[in-house]
Amino acid sequence: MPAIEVKNLYKIFGSNKGRVFPLLEQGKSKEDILAKTGCTVGISNASFTIEQGETFVVMGLSGSGKSTVLRCLNRIIEPTRGKVLVEGSDIMKMSREQLLQVRRKKMSMVFQHFALLPHRTVLKNVEYGLEVSGVDKDIRTKSAYEALELVGLKGYENSMPGELSGGMKQRVGLARALANNAEILLMDEAFSALDPLIRAQMQDELLELQSRVHKTIVFITHDLDEALKLGDRIVIMRDGAVVQIGSPEEILTKPADEYVAKFVQNVDRTKVISASSIMHRAPTITAPREGPQVAIRRMEKHGVSTLYVTNANRQLLGILTIDSAVELAKSGRKDLSGWIVDNVYTTTEDTPIADLVGTAISTKYPLVVLDKNNHFCGIVDRASIIAEFNRETDTDGAVIPLEQTLESSITLADNMEVDND
Repeated sequence: MPAIEVKNLYKIFGSNKGRVFPLLEQGKSKEDILAKTGCTVGISNASFTIEQGETFVVMGLSGSGKSTVLRCLNRIIEPTRGKVLVEGSDIMKMSREQLLQVRRKKMSMVFQHFALLPHRTVLKNVEYGLEVSGVDKDIRTKSAYEALELVGLKGYENSMPGELSGGMKQRVGLARALANNAEILLMDEAFSALDPLIRAQMQDELLELQSRVHKTIVFITHDLDEALKLGDRIVIMRDGAVVQIGSPEEILTKPADEYVAKFVQNVDRTKVISASSIMHRAPTITAPREGPQVAIRRMEKHGVSTLYVTNANRQLLGILTIDSAVELAKSGRKDLSGWIVDNVYTTTEDTPIADLVGTAISTKYPLVVLDKNNHFCGIVDRASIIAEFNRETDTDGAVIPLEQTLESSITLADNMEVDND
């Protein structure tokens, strides 16, 4: 069952809501509707599904409706029309008491400006939600200590909010959200108030924390780089409507329209595009079942001078060259062991190509891409990586010279001690 399902959600601000929907059906713009009715379209027919354990990022410019959507998920803002299902239950049909239980037990919220109580210690701030819910003191204190340790604030329990840095305050807010063990975290531009260095650090810490706790996270941001870094999937909104939903890679490589294309045009694609996107298949041979004669025939068929050798489980053993295969065939030997080149660089399907360029420039052979079970998937060659780097453009839209794009990576490669002979 999905964690959250949003179906045909609308939020209209103003007193003449009934006049708005016919205009929306006619395709009138948000500005036209405001001029004709005095109503503001906050959300317009938004639909999406958020899976359990997913980090789902909602992004857009100011006024796009992203924060309004977040507040409709727990009915802090009352939707005008549509459905919001939380683990299958429609919150639009819930009584006030039922809704309070959802907010206290299923969802927690992390705010942009920390929202800490200045007169309470760190520990007391983290306990606050549980205290309001009537949880026994010993239980809530234990939960608060555990949450603080989880976010790296063990030892700061008795500090006051005014004694903490911005990043530490946000960790307290995150610990407070985690303390009630809710499965869904709603994070409204949680890192926007932080300076760039602390913001980047908090992003890394959230990724590390999510790898341990596997919560469902709905994260609001106007920063595309932040969305690409954090999101399993991203929804881009404009004027209250959903423009595109997809993985970071899909958003970059297959923008739905000109608006999204302009949104992503200055992003460093090489930090997001993964090895799997530029990987291509390569002929293989299975050892010990197949020998040098099969290898020669396969190389001839595919027009290559090397084969990738795997075992029966598709796990990489190394590379067999045409020279080695011919030598083995001449000698009448069938055993490939001892003739396989095993100093082959490997990478994973989700590795950004920016992390591969230094190795690709230095190594004699293409990089082998393995899946999470170490099974052979394909190869990434130097030409494919360089071609992707050559797509990068400067801020004026002109193509950056390849030598400039790769300068730092080549320098890195020159300093690497790699032996592929």
